Amino acid sequence: MRFKALALDLDGTLLTSRETVSERNLRALEAARAAGLQIIVASARWYQLAERVAREVGAAAPVVACSGAQVRRLDDGDDCFDVRLPREFARALYAICDAERCIATAVGDAEVVVKLEGSPDPSLAPAEMRFTSSLATDGHATPRIALIQGSAACAVIARELAPAWGDKVHFMESISGSGKPILTLTAAGADKGVALAVACKELGMTPGDVVAFGDSGNDLEMFRVAGASVAMGQADERIRAAATFVSARCDEDGVAVAIERLLAAGDLAPA
Repeated sequence: MRFKALALDLDGTLLTSRETVSERNLRALEAARAAGLQIIVASARWYQLAERVAREVGAAAPVVACSGAQVRRLDDGDDCFDVRLPREFARALYAICDAERCIATAVGDAEVVVKLEGSPDPSLAPAEMRFTSSLATDGHATPRIALIQGSAACAVIARELAPAWGDKVHFMESISGSGKPILTLTAAGADKGVALAVACKELGMTPGDVVAFGDSGNDLEMFRVAGASVAMGQADERIRAAATFVSARCDEDGVAVAIERLLAAGDLAPA
């Protein structure tokens, strides 16, 4: 087989809509590892969330997180890639998020700050998450990634910030694992293609040795540099057209379907 690794997006790809890894997908990943393929997690999730799944599936040490803004090693916890949003952009973004009704998440170092309405129960949140009523007061000065849910807030951000910051910030619209629209913001120097190249260097290979799996726009740069690519069945036409192979939906074990085909044939013919 010409491939050495699989790079897997999480939400909408490896994870079901219930945010779990199916038994069939787990078995397929185990078979892939037995065949000598390494597993690279490449997610828009912040590192701590991505890390939990990476350990569950026996992934390789470099984990791509924050939609490519961070690559961190599982074994020693060190970052080998770390790109932040501009400070002035973050300040303007936080002001809009504070003024609008929305859920806004800012990911910094060891802490994830979330601004939302109401009084959430901290016991229901991951250990790294902290709630606030004001990102301008409590948000990270230079977050790796910001995620915004709320149509009014996203419209204001697009109108007021995109014209001035479009060359320095990625504005990516997508659908979350729970089916809600979300605006993902990262620095222009960060994408999954660049981050995959960093992860591959850590593993002594090139992106051409990798099969990339994904379902949304932030996976396209990873598709472009990988040796082959797999789109989930529910992905839109733009993502499907960019992929080497179109598999089943994430809730129909699309990752396993593609891995089983790859292990049987040694490659992924267009389909």
